[in-house]
Amino acid sequence: MKIFIKNVVLTLFSAGLVLSCETTELNLITDPNAVSPEQATPDFYLNRVQEEFARFNDAFGTNGSELTRMESMQTRLYQQAYSPAGQDAEWQFAYSSMLTDIGAMNVLATDANFKRHIGMGQVMEAFTIVTLVDFYGDVPYSEAIGGIENLNPAVDSGASIYEAALGLLDAAKVNFTTTDNAADPDNDYYYAGDWDTWVKLANSIKLKIYAQSRLVDAGAVGAFNAIITGGNYITSVDEDFQFSWGTNVVNPDSRHPNYIDNYTPQGSDDYMSHWMMNYMDNSKVDNGDATYEGSDPRIRYYYYRQAETTPGAVDSDGPNQQNLSCSVEPAPPHYVTGGFTFCYLPNGYWGRDHGDDDGTPPDGQLKTTYGVYPAGGEFDDSTFESVDLGTGAGGAGIMPIFLAQTVDFLRAEIAYASNDAAGAKIFLTSGIQKSMDKTLAFGELDADADLSLAPSDDDVADYIAEVDALYDAAVGDEKLNLIAKEFFVSLFGNGIDAYNFYRRTGYPNDLQPNREPNPGAFMRSFLYPSVYANNNSNVTQKETVTVKVFWDNNPDAGFPLSN
Repeated sequence: MKIFIKNVVLTLFSAGLVLSCETTELNLITDPNAVSPEQATPDFYLNRVQEEFARFNDAFGTNGSELTRMESMQTRLYQQAYSPAGQDAEWQFAYSSMLTDIGAMNVLATDANFKRHIGMGQVMEAFTIVTLVDFYGDVPYSEAIGGIENLNPAVDSGASIYEAALGLLDAAKVNFTTTDNAADPDNDYYYAGDWDTWVKLANSIKLKIYAQSRLVDAGAVGAFNAIITGGNYITSVDEDFQFSWGTNVVNPDSRHPNYIDNYTPQGSDDYMSHWMMNYMDNSKVDNGDATYEGSDPRIRYYYYRQAETTPGAVDSDGPNQQNLSCSVEPAPPHYVTGGFTFCYLPNGYWGRDHGDDDGTPPDGQLKTTYGVYPAGGEFDDSTFESVDLGTGAGGAGIMPIFLAQTVDFLRAEIAYASNDAAGAKIFLTSGIQKSMDKTLAFGELDADADLSLAPSDDDVADYIAEVDALYDAAVGDEKLNLIAKEFFVSLFGNGIDAYNFYRRTGYPNDLQPNREPNPGAFMRSFLYPSVYANNNSNVTQKETVTVKVFWDNNPDAGFPLSN
């Protein structure tokens, strides 16, 4: 790939993103937030790319979470849920910022023989281009970062981009293990210069690629299993690929994005997903411990309740039209028929149904918000006090990107697809255990929390034993359904892999449906961003969100079952 640095132009105008054809003063356009030419060193670029990569995951992870009910999607029709204009920022961020900065860094790093800088960039680039394919389908790549020489790059097939990503990961492994390297990065925000773990990560992302392409690539499962046999992939929580946020409020604001939006003097802004909270709170385990409320030991870490009850619930004072208008409305017939929760949940878990597009009432200091994991908020110790700026862990959470527990769940999927249901259960329970270990360690970040209400080791063991028993009792693909739901819970904080799994398998098949009885077919991919579709003469906007990405060979209609 050729990279052109044009005078002060450090944000290159790739994929027809930024400028129209009439623009002539190209060299006068610069991003004031970008690294300036006099600052341009491989380390400055790499510092910027590492944060950009975390924010890229936050944006795409949120979209994936909303579609899979891990977070709340507040649009009734899928075709209108994510408008082309609404995707412009993500698209520009990927192409005009992150991929461009990686390319510019590579020019300088190559001259300086900084091979591990290049290797880190190759891993992040591989993950990025695979994610762009997973969400949009065929996208520009080989011609995309060519500078102003080509403002209308052609798309590459999704399959060819996947192959390019595998090549980047193999090249990265060579760069990480080189003995011919002039200097290591000043800052490695992910693994602190542990190059052996970077190699493990590269192999682990290859596992992700093979799992995602297994429906259309007859050799994918074999390639997946070959990496597993080799043993050189991430297997423990301390090898997780994640970005750690800070507590600084200004210059710059280093806090977790979800903390920024929801820990304010006005309370919380976002709504939590009723499906996810209900699944976690719906007791499977009764161990007689009255101090532990909720079936899933992670629930007090994922969610913080600002109110003890939700209007309309059996444990409340009754409906409240001002704070929760649906509490005085009848449930939609398809919710009643399917036995789905509607509008409110018990125990103060105050969120929204899938597709609920009601306005915003004065509930900022009442509704449930993000907890201490992964957003760096508050541990829920049943104080039921409103959140505020600085409370909890102050935003010092993480952006989970690709975790050891995810590898376990992918192994469970591959085993199940290979008719090894017993093996799949081993990986299912192992993935849950890793997720528990990771999540429960976050309680200490909230210095003011009463951790006497934290779950015990017995609570965790009882939960995993109950999942084990449920799996054994499940018939047919209900086993896969259980794997899917537990996978989604473990992915809280980043829904990229959930969105892929859902389209790949069709499970879970009993998710809460959209409030709208006829929301249109589920989103098999996103419409192209308007800044790309409107400015690139080589692209035609998709007509619908039912266009499938290359690895999705599942039925066109009626899939997935939950809609």
